Amino acid sequence: MKFTDLVIPLIAALVLIYGLVKKIDVFGELTEGVKEGLHVIYDIFPALFCLVLTVAVFRASGAAELLSCALEPLFSAIGFPVECAPLAVLRPFSGSGSIAVFQDILTQNGADSFAGRVASVILGSSETTFYTLSVYFAATKVKKTRYALPSALCGDVVTMLVSALTVSMLLN
Repeated sequence: MKFTDLVIPLIAALVLIYGLVKKIDVFGELTEGVKEGLHVIYDIFPALFCLVLTVAVFRASGAAELLSCALEPLFSAIGFPVECAPLAVLRPFSGSGSIAVFQDILTQNGADSFAGRVASVILGSSETTFYTLSVYFAATKVKKTRYALPSALCGDVVTMLVSALTVSMLLN
């Protein structure tokens, strides 16, 4: 048995011992935390459902591929690998969808190719912007997002550009 197999049980034991020493009702606190967590899930579920549905429609309709094709001339003009266009388009919307695109890029081009390296940097340094914003704003009940979405999308664009630049400067 490895130590890593014991980490979770050790943490649980430490929490129980701490609760006993401080005379805290650990089970009561646990059930209260679960109840609060279920309320959070209840609050954010509609936003998550809409987001997942929208991403599924976006991919199934071919809109993601159409947008990628439309952006290919711009990407090739700035030195961004055209093979990564679908990843750049899909990453702000869907984590699982972008991982599927990432796997396709690695399968078709190889992990050590320029496209494979850029895709790896993008996946490791970017966020699923719409998912994160929808969960955060649904959980905090923020209605007026102001500049959050434009700022986050600007960050996504910078991430895509800098990933290609960094890979070309450091790894190629």
